Amino acid sequence: MASQLLLTPNSVTSKVFFTGDCQGLTLRKKTNQATRVSNGFSLRAKAALRSNNNNKSSVEIPNQWYNLVADLSVKPPPPLHPKTFEPIKPEDLSHLFPNELIKQEATQERFIDIPEEVLEIYKLWRPTPLIRAKRLEKLLQTPARIYFKYEGGSPAGSHKPNTAVPQAYYNAKEGVKNVVTETGAGQWGSSLAFASSLFGLDCEVWQVANSYHQKPYRRLMMQTWGAKVHPSPSDLTEAGRRILEFDPSSPGSLGIAISEAVEVAARNEDTKYCLGSVLNHVLLHQTIIGEECIQQMENFGETPDIIIGCTGGGSNFAGLSFPFIREKLKGKINPVIRAVEPSACPSLTKGVYAYDFGDTAGLTPLMKMHTLGHDFIPDPIHAGGLRYHGMAPLISHVYEQGYMEAISIPQIECFQGAIQFARTEGIIPAPEPTHAIAATIREAIRCRETGEAKVILMAMCGHGHFDLTSYDKYLKGELVDLSFSEEKIRESLSKVPHVV
Repeated sequence: MASQLLLTPNSVTSKVFFTGDCQGLTLRKKTNQATRVSNGFSLRAKAALRSNNNNKSSVEIPNQWYNLVADLSVKPPPPLHPKTFEPIKPEDLSHLFPNELIKQEATQERFIDIPEEVLEIYKLWRPTPLIRAKRLEKLLQTPARIYFKYEGGSPAGSHKPNTAVPQAYYNAKEGVKNVVTETGAGQWGSSLAFASSLFGLDCEVWQVANSYHQKPYRRLMMQTWGAKVHPSPSDLTEAGRRILEFDPSSPGSLGIAISEAVEVAARNEDTKYCLGSVLNHVLLHQTIIGEECIQQMENFGETPDIIIGCTGGGSNFAGLSFPFIREKLKGKINPVIRAVEPSACPSLTKGVYAYDFGDTAGLTPLMKMHTLGHDFIPDPIHAGGLRYHGMAPLISHVYEQGYMEAISIPQIECFQGAIQFARTEGIIPAPEPTHAIAATIREAIRCRETGEAKVILMAMCGHGHFDLTSYDKYLKGELVDLSFSEEKIRESLSKVPHVV
């Protein structure tokens, strides 16, 4: 049966019904119910899942976000004030974020209620489907069963509205008039522009210059939703001017774009800063992905043996994996959890675990994370959303605690996998999740060689409809693998602050 998707707006606790081979779905109205948190994975007859009988499964839209910190026996190190090196205080962040997001950043609570206003907007695209990639399995001749959680059906085409909507909501609720942000590939910038338009906020975006020119339609999406968009580095900020003075043709980086947006927020009282990844409250909002997926896997009668997602700042990866890590900590499941990053920007696999700035200019608090150095500017790979020098502190901490692993893959192999995926499953993926696809294909081929029928769960965070210039280069044979210079990284790491 083909993977067919029919979406109908409904109530907060909408349910997804899968028919046939569990790839088609329809949303139907359901009365309010409390969030159902998985207490493990009840196994059903797997043969039924692989048949063409009219099996039906349902999933509710969660009404709470999950905070992994509450279940970690070893808590992550706190962010530090960049001048005093003391743990950051809430008032130190008040010029950047609304109070509710500051509370969420430091909360120890296990679950946070999702506001009704946010849930109403989530209903535009949630729940999102969990789809079995049967045609890809057939192409690869693998006994593995591959599932992907697809977030490309949101208005912006990715997982980013999961946090853009609550961030815009909390800012508007506290009377903020303007929000500023950075964006790489444009998925986050377009998501915040969309969310801002719903809550009457003015939105200004600094987009990494390389992506600004590579992906003009992302810029047009942002502008359509009312945002002002600037290439970064720009001459509008002191941080941007310093970079341009040193390198007038700088391709930019997420670290530079963050510096510009933070600078603007810090000097304007009616303006707050929004971040699309890295911080705890962002990862918190994204856990709606994994909470839904736990229910879906349970209803399919499947338990994942391996969970794979791409990582740049880490929000998509955390969103899928953190609720499963909770179940792993309870001893109910034991999947391998694998992050995949670009070879040209390998913060987890090649970086150091140290306190560093989240931006290039050193305006943010110091965060304990895997970093390549805050002034490291990655080569202009096509996965612009993964061109960040550091990893989310909470993901870095989880990695250090041994709950997950990480690999890096070059972009040509990723696009090879993307073509295989598009020609079997019909979805053209954004360049970012092609890393997860490539790693999934590696694992599926390994299963073919060993005969293992593993269940592979993959994060498919968005479509690539606005990234076709990247596919054009690949199909013409013009795409090249970009790596990094060991000397360049050593130089960048030498500037990481020394915190005792």
